[in-house]
Amino acid sequence: MTLSSQPLRGAPTNASIDLTEAPQPVAGTLVAGDLARRYQDVRATTERLATPLSPEDQVVQSMPDVSPTKWHRAHVTWFFETFLLAPNLPGYEADPTYNYLFNSYYEAVGERHPRPQRGLITRPSVAEVSDYRHRVDEAMLDLLSRDRADDPALLALVELGIHHEQQHQELLLMDIKHVLSSTIVRSAYRDRPSRDPSANPPWAWVDFDGGIVTQGHRGPGFRFDNERPVHDVLLQPYRLADRAVTAGDWLLFIDDGGYRKPELWLSDGWHHSNAEGWQAPSYWRFDDGRWLVYTLDGERPVDPAEPVVHVSHYEADAFARWAGARLPTEAEWEAASSTVPVAGNLLPADHLHPVPVGTMAGQPDGVDRSPGLRQMFGDVWEWTASPYVGYPGFRPAAGAVGEYNGKFMIDQQVLRGGSAITPGGHVRPTYRNFFPARARWHFGGLRLAADR
Repeated sequence: MTLSSQPLRGAPTNASIDLTEAPQPVAGTLVAGDLARRYQDVRATTERLATPLSPEDQVVQSMPDVSPTKWHRAHVTWFFETFLLAPNLPGYEADPTYNYLFNSYYEAVGERHPRPQRGLITRPSVAEVSDYRHRVDEAMLDLLSRDRADDPALLALVELGIHHEQQHQELLLMDIKHVLSSTIVRSAYRDRPSRDPSANPPWAWVDFDGGIVTQGHRGPGFRFDNERPVHDVLLQPYRLADRAVTAGDWLLFIDDGGYRKPELWLSDGWHHSNAEGWQAPSYWRFDDGRWLVYTLDGERPVDPAEPVVHVSHYEADAFARWAGARLPTEAEWEAASSTVPVAGNLLPADHLHPVPVGTMAGQPDGVDRSPGLRQMFGDVWEWTASPYVGYPGFRPAAGAVGEYNGKFMIDQQVLRGGSAITPGGHVRPTYRNFFPARARWHFGGLRLAADR
């Protein structure tokens, strides 16, 4: 495989990768004891993420899309209580008030508190939610120690609950970032020294032959229902940029008037950009001749070398058009990602923000000179050109759990790859995240694609 460095509007190369024999994600058989340990680890991680926050921090809702930290901690606990303890642990009684307050969107479970008003839930207190978590944890470990804990259906539901809590760990950090950035003092989630900015790194095209590829989760191991059924997709020859689009790339877009050129934008995107006054990614501001960015470690100068983050699908699409490229389809992204390890700047790395390419590879000058795709996992969720719809033959599961994904398959776009706040072990090549095209508060970025 050969690669060539490209200017932003790069010329074709002749490099290629054969995708017909992509490796498969594999996981072991579910065992109650292993799940109990994983359950404890995940629950402890949630509490660790909440530790830097005061009780006052944990009750604020800064916009309707954001949920308070206290609500996240209670909701994931409610999930285990509602779907596992109440139907499976003899004598367990759930609190109907908590069922109303901490149900998210499960219509089959009953009425629920309105999402935009979660910041009004001052009671139960943060301390009472901690007690609730402890009480449910004890009951869950009791359930997993009982005779029927080898029931495959029960174990599969526990695993779903574990992955559900990991999703809310990422949401917790996304949401508290918006909360803290909305305060007058714009305080940091934690106190960490910032990196010195570095030069925008070069990039290259990586070419793929296309052909008939298999999309969807195959083999054993956990997957959400929206990752199936497995099906074949015909891809034309295509190429992907070897790294994510950086803040330095985005500065060129801004300087060239990208936010002021309607010919670059989808109609609805142009409307939102003007109505909401977009002039840069969310959390950026221009002050005294330089761009600053708010991070979970506080505000600092924009680093041109780090992947740009907190851009909407509309912005990503406009940037790709400005660059003479496009966004990849999710099938293109999945096929390409299956050629690289599932590793990168995820939550365990503890950066909590995208880092320059090469940082995770340990290069002393911050430049990763390894050939092929980089930053496919971690750093930023990468917007794709694909709408979030069910795969051919998709059918939601029966009952309330079937509401987990299928009911949202409208007016959303797919993102792939995970971010700097995605828990480790939670992403894979087939994982499908989704947000409305206008969304900016999540850790969304992009990678360029083009036809060959």
